[in-house]
Amino acid sequence: MTTKAPLERPKSGEPFLLTPGPLTTSLPVKQAMLRDWGSWDSDFRDMTAEMRTSLLGLLGRGSQDYDCVPMQGSGTFAVEAMLASFTPKDRKTLILCNGAYGKRAAETMAYLGRPFAILDKGDYLPPRGEEVAEYLAADAEISHVVAVHCETSSGILNPVEEIADAVAASGRKLLIDSMSAFGAIALEPANLQFEAVVSSANKCIEGVPGFGFILARKSALRAARGNSHSLSLDVHAQWVHLEKSGQWRFTPPTHVVAAFLQALKDHDKEGGVKGRGARYTRNRDVLVSGMRQLGFETLLHSDWLSPIIVTFFCPADPAFAFADFYSRMKARGFILYPGKLTVVDSFRVGCIGQMDEHVMRDVVSAAGDVLKEMGVASAAPPEEALVERARLAA
Repeated sequence: MTTKAPLERPKSGEPFLLTPGPLTTSLPVKQAMLRDWGSWDSDFRDMTAEMRTSLLGLLGRGSQDYDCVPMQGSGTFAVEAMLASFTPKDRKTLILCNGAYGKRAAETMAYLGRPFAILDKGDYLPPRGEEVAEYLAADAEISHVVAVHCETSSGILNPVEEIADAVAASGRKLLIDSMSAFGAIALEPANLQFEAVVSSANKCIEGVPGFGFILARKSALRAARGNSHSLSLDVHAQWVHLEKSGQWRFTPPTHVVAAFLQALKDHDKEGGVKGRGARYTRNRDVLVSGMRQLGFETLLHSDWLSPIIVTFFCPADPAFAFADFYSRMKARGFILYPGKLTVVDSFRVGCIGQMDEHVMRDVVSAAGDVLKEMGVASAAPPEEALVERARLAA
């Protein structure tokens, strides 16, 4: 494996954000926010048009049938906008769930008052295509399927290609939450069929928080008229207004868009989706290898580890306390992410953002030093956690 030259380290002394977003951004991305933009001005309309075109370009082959609709707010705002605009009120939607974000999609559907079913695989395994096919064959009321591309509560990368094949073969429609994967893992419409995919500015394209975006079939956008429960989250209305005027319906996050355009340029320079994904994969491989050498154990089998974020069991050693581990790592310039699982104690380490394999080696080194400081003799997880993992993954 070729080792690339290190990325430039932050000069401000700010810590690395080892999270799935917000994440560590480049200096040029930060600098892009140093001027003000008029949201109705032609310059900003041009920026919005450039952004929409660039995002469609990231889809690759088959993107001509799609359009891009940016949506103000966090990623969850954009997910709700997608669900409210594209799921029917009189047919059932199947939610594929194996973590917190599948559960959040189901909670959103409950708030919307729309019928849904859940295929829940727990925290350790992905939903497989044949399971989806069997579920759909058994329930003719299901018209749409929602899949999370990368479930960041566990770090699992779900097999969207085989899921998409199963959904298409059954004559149903697929909606993808690719919040933490789009821009680093390919989603070409020429290779898999989906109605819409949603992501956010502050994930793999390495912008800052403030808006999400929906890439949807134009036919689905046209059919979504009047389907949303919300004025501000209506994807069809936002799309029509953008097409007519070039403007967002309500005040856009102008500085965030400016930063995102810079991030898109950086993304292209790195080699697009393929280049960005390759760096994140190297980050993951260096991190996982080093942490395992320290005695840590990943929640997931290696086959399902995403290049986005990795979940580790907390050590069983009584000298280990995550809050203490977190604060000591932060003092060394690394901010970790708490676990989001209910069955075991865990923590997560993100592999995305302006970081490379050299940074990940420093993360591992710091983790080893902190364990020694804390007096942790072993980073191995509780035996019962491994037993439960084996049971649930069987």
